[in-house]
Amino acid sequence: MDRILNFFQAQESDGLYQFWLKEILVALLIFLLFWLAAKVLRYLLVTWGPRFTSFTSTDLDDRILLRVTPPASLLVVCAGLYFAVSYLALPDKVKLISSGAIFIVNVAIFTNIAYRMADEVLNWYASRVAERTGNGVNRQLVPLAEKLVSIFLVGTALIIILKYFNYDILSLVTALGIGSLAIGMAAKDTLANMISGFTLMIDRPFRIGDRIQLTGGQWGDVTDIGLRSTKIKTADNTLLIIPNAELCNSILNNLAFPDHLSKGRINLGVACDSDVDEVKRLLVEIAREFTEVLPDPAPEAFFVLFGDSALNMSLFFWVEDYTRVFPVTDLINCRIVKRFRESGIVIPYPTRTVVLTKSGVQTED
Repeated sequence: MDRILNFFQAQESDGLYQFWLKEILVALLIFLLFWLAAKVLRYLLVTWGPRFTSFTSTDLDDRILLRVTPPASLLVVCAGLYFAVSYLALPDKVKLISSGAIFIVNVAIFTNIAYRMADEVLNWYASRVAERTGNGVNRQLVPLAEKLVSIFLVGTALIIILKYFNYDILSLVTALGIGSLAIGMAAKDTLANMISGFTLMIDRPFRIGDRIQLTGGQWGDVTDIGLRSTKIKTADNTLLIIPNAELCNSILNNLAFPDHLSKGRINLGVACDSDVDEVKRLLVEIAREFTEVLPDPAPEAFFVLFGDSALNMSLFFWVEDYTRVFPVTDLINCRIVKRFRESGIVIPYPTRTVVLTKSGVQTED
């Protein structure tokens, strides 16, 4: 009887040994296949990937390929480890802990890959914008966008992990939504300025260094575009700080866009008996004497209207840099006064004649 029991126990032990040996071998085979797949993927990305990306005109795909190759191969290896552990007939609690830990690692690696791709795209876009519009966007736009992308990716990864472990994410999403609503109501002005600042960075109605004029008449050079406010250095060397929400909802004049060419205008009056054609010719000749006045578009003079005591004329000219409009205007004005005196052209001023009569005082303008 004892021999029979020992025989069955030996058979049962051999069957259990064969079962676990089969389980482990299959799991190792699964892991080995994924490990080989990772090697093949890395070889393709390192060897053949640059050959395909060389056909494109941008280096964005090359930079993304260089950043994602190491974690991509690691992700395939960890995926093989996950499927291998999931195949084993382990106790439920042990399988849940081991496979769950590997699943978290896989999600973290995938999140890292997504972040690297987004980071390269953001830096590439910022460098392209900086080439067209000047420096400043890298310092302002990229850090904010990277933080938003990081928050989104981490939040998505957390929801995926909680869903894997069968946690109720509806209550978490609801709590986050209510909390976000409360924060938004408490700091609506700050959030409005931040969103407006992000809009200014994307839409680019003006750039750092541009000279802008507001609807209120203030004008100056943009020195900084922040998340809450924009700083403008005025002509009297003071700093004008304007909330971004006001800039987004107001009309402004960008003197530096689409280029730095700027038009100057000089208004003056001459005596009513002056030769209009001669005055126009002299004004254009004076403007052309200055090298800063562009020959194309050429300066022009016009007889604008009849004034009360003068013929109103206007001289238009162009300069290459909008910052030189006022200095060039000053030079032309001084030259006009000198040349008009030499040519006998009178610049009248309002006069009033008082006539004394027996009936009283009469005035004539």
